[in-house]
Amino acid sequence: MSYFKQTNQRCFGTFPLNGNELREAIQHAIDVGYRAFDTAQMYQNESDTGAALKASGVPREELFLTTKVDVANFGEAEFLPSVEASLKALQTDYVDVLLLHWPAPDGDIAPSLKRLEQAHKLGHARHIGLSNFTAQMMRDARNIVETPFVTNQVEFHPLLNQDILLSAAAETDIPLASYCSVARGEVFKYPVFGEIGERYDKSAAQVVLRWILQKGVSINTMSTKRKNIEANFDVMDFTLSSIDMNRIDEMTQTGFRIVGKDLVPYAPDFD
Repeated sequence: MSYFKQTNQRCFGTFPLNGNELREAIQHAIDVGYRAFDTAQMYQNESDTGAALKASGVPREELFLTTKVDVANFGEAEFLPSVEASLKALQTDYVDVLLLHWPAPDGDIAPSLKRLEQAHKLGHARHIGLSNFTAQMMRDARNIVETPFVTNQVEFHPLLNQDILLSAAAETDIPLASYCSVARGEVFKYPVFGEIGERYDKSAAQVVLRWILQKGVSINTMSTKRKNIEANFDVMDFTLSSIDMNRIDEMTQTGFRIVGKDLVPYAPDFD
């Protein structure tokens, strides 16, 4: 079964939440129907995420849990101990997907990919994946290790053209997953999303999320408000027309990128 299906296409992101705010948000998400949750070593909230999921009472086998290895832990001495620490913090024997949070800053992606595969072979992760990898890195990664990658989690929203990555996803069979799915609110500055939503009795945010899904990309969303969490989950009962999809496609020429070298100095040169 594909990552797209296993996550039910919708994953609840936890960045930048922690403490009671995170625990309450996760409980709202559980109540709404989310079963896929995304965290990372870098978020420093794995312990709170694990505690919240444990407290929810949902059996582990019904959850789909993703975490990411921080670049600071890519070294041989740090990698596996950091994964074991993540599992302990998350109160689980395994994660469903273990990602490299970024390509190796020095550009040599092979060592960290091989350590990621080792974590999978040891049973620490049922699947492995990538995050913030370029199209060429996706192609290279497939030739470095034998274990399939189930996703490449990248910035993906209607204000940024990611056609190159979509083509690479089709070529490599590594599907994309989105973060910053509503461009941290930037999409709401553009009336077109709300105008389209009126025809479907949906909000601008729901239109954006539905567009992402119809591009074949699973969505990660985060909110602390029950109403918004429910709305983000409720995007499976309508389909955007080809005309509306094309209108939104045109918005990708805006070229609005949130995560780049100004925010993350070791980010690769994105496509």
